[in-house]
Amino acid sequence: MMNWDKLLSLKRFGDVNKRLRKEQDESRLGFEVDYDRIIFSSAFRSLQDKTQVIPLSNTDFVHTRLTHSLEVSVVARTLGRVVGAAILKKHPHLEHNIGYKPNDFGAIVAAAALAHDIGNPPYGHSGEKAIGEFFKNGVGAKYKEALTAKEYQDLISFEGNANGFRILNETKDGVSGGLRLSYATLGAFMKYPKESLPIKPTKHIADKKYGFFQTDKNFFNEVADELGLQHTSSTDDLSFSRHPLTFLVEAADDICYTIIDFEDGINLGLIEEDFALEYLINLVKDSINIDKYKQLSTKQARVAYLRSLSVSTLINEAVSVFLANEEAILKGEFSHSLIDKCAYESQISDIIKISVDKIYQSNEVIEKEIVGYQVLAKLLEVYTTAVNNKAANQLSNYDKLVLQTLPETITSSNGTLYERLLSVAGYIASLSDSKALLLYKKQMGFTY
Repeated sequence: MMNWDKLLSLKRFGDVNKRLRKEQDESRLGFEVDYDRIIFSSAFRSLQDKTQVIPLSNTDFVHTRLTHSLEVSVVARTLGRVVGAAILKKHPHLEHNIGYKPNDFGAIVAAAALAHDIGNPPYGHSGEKAIGEFFKNGVGAKYKEALTAKEYQDLISFEGNANGFRILNETKDGVSGGLRLSYATLGAFMKYPKESLPIKPTKHIADKKYGFFQTDKNFFNEVADELGLQHTSSTDDLSFSRHPLTFLVEAADDICYTIIDFEDGINLGLIEEDFALEYLINLVKDSINIDKYKQLSTKQARVAYLRSLSVSTLINEAVSVFLANEEAILKGEFSHSLIDKCAYESQISDIIKISVDKIYQSNEVIEKEIVGYQVLAKLLEVYTTAVNNKAANQLSNYDKLVLQTLPETITSSNGTLYERLLSVAGYIASLSDSKALLLYKKQMGFTY
């Protein structure tokens, strides 16, 4: 069974001495430093031009990955603080003997939530699929025989969560350990604490995808051991139980994409207002002020009011489910998301079904995802060819020109084939939507 003493570790990469909570500067706690480091990182800034729902949208009120991540972090902070207060009341030694406060829980969950999409490629989830498709059925399939099964699986099921873990922790510009976040925050970030194989070994939500590439296996294991996460595999395959606070990060994300993507769909006219508002009202019928609602004169104001109430309702639900199942969560036995077990699961399911039909499968989204597939496939072909020809001392003049456009961290790599391919895939994933499109146009010979 996991215990909160270890789960709230302030340790960072490279630490020699133990960091004690009682010795923290109350004006800028270690967990709050995590948040600051993420928000000032270049990888986080690139999210301002990455798709959330509507790819390449020029509409000012539609969410990008950056605005989505900020909103998720706000919801997550509230979840963490409320849960933290209850946990400290139940386990008073954490506060009286060690010095933890409710805000510590909020800061950990907020920082992990802020970073939860930091590894996602351009063009939304279709970007992940496009990278995987290149290595599975595209030009990149030729590398299969030269890779181990797990290395190849990393590439054909390219995962934004694993890429995010890599971004947060990779040595860059001579700085070892990347952003050097606290292990508690890294633990809360680790949504799928397993490697890419085996695929979905159980129906536990933590086994749905994977959370680290083979290059990051040792450090992932170090973080998990420091936090006291439980090993869940009976074989040599690496997998762990989730950090309990990961459930709160996931809940914050679920709440935001369920309600706010729905709001975007209404404001875009993809979902009829009268039809949509019925579903939101079902979520807030116990808290809505009908007189106030009737006074709102615009669609956006009415939707915003219902969205605010819906988010508050689901925050309270997520907290209740977490606290009711705390012991099972600490034992690694709680196998569902918090929102899937809340009292409004059926209403949420209805909203998601409408969003899938009216938003995620709308012509605008599908057409622009097709563009994303073409863009990423072309860039992957050109860049993987160039770096591998360099490694084989078979550079063409075209390859030489291509390499001059890539970061030195990729062109100077003398690593294995897997490391080269992963570096290129990671670079592609780091691009914003518009940057990827611009590079594609240049590769295709367009000068405008």
